[in-house]
Amino acid sequence: MATDSDSGNTNAARALAPDSHRKASDQSIYEAIYEAVLTQRLPPGSRLPEVALSELFGVSRSIIRKALTRLASDHVIEQRPNQMAMVARPGVDETRQIFAARRLVEGEVMRLTAGTLNKTRLQELKRLVKEEKSAHQSGRDQDRVHCSMEVHRFLARHCPNQVLGQMMRELVLRTSIVIALYKSPGMSACFLGDDHARLAELISQGKGDQAAALAHRHLCALEELLDLNEADPAIDLARILRPEA
Repeated sequence: MATDSDSGNTNAARALAPDSHRKASDQSIYEAIYEAVLTQRLPPGSRLPEVALSELFGVSRSIIRKALTRLASDHVIEQRPNQMAMVARPGVDETRQIFAARRLVEGEVMRLTAGTLNKTRLQELKRLVKEEKSAHQSGRDQDRVHCSMEVHRFLARHCPNQVLGQMMRELVLRTSIVIALYKSPGMSACFLGDDHARLAELISQGKGDQAAALAHRHLCALEELLDLNEADPAIDLARILRPEA
């Protein structure tokens, strides 16, 4: 009989299954896991057993360890001595800190990037926004999540200050993890009306302060959609412990 652990490992393997039989490197394994977590195909708490990953990618466990070590240093996964690696599961306090940090960093990235994108890059940004909306309207949730994340990553990649850009890319990933962990039932993660379309327009017009303000509101609204209730759940001890008649 399959256990819950076996089921979790199978789901992780499906999410990471390579597209070809080419021998993987620690870089390609890193990228596969990173992308699966970013797009929420690998949810928080997913176990990443070295043996299963080694068989999946057809490489030695030492190569798997290299990839997992890098992922841990980027806060994508958690590694503890004598325990199996798993996708990070940030607590409520850390989640609030992640959003607070992202508001600060992303606001400055928007401010610096506004008015600096050439025509080709602006067209690419608007294409991503259009694809996100199309995916949302047609119910293609994985595509929508990917496009939504890519809007933010695109702006981070093209920020004049690449130190801030790299910080933002890390925070986008960590935000994706907490959204997967704490999103309310039916929540459409990071699709808040036409925020991205409006953001792209402000960037193209060079209105950095307005773009920063919109990014701040967007992230506040997104955080408010999460279920971060720290109260202990109500427990009916009488119902749970009442002796059967």
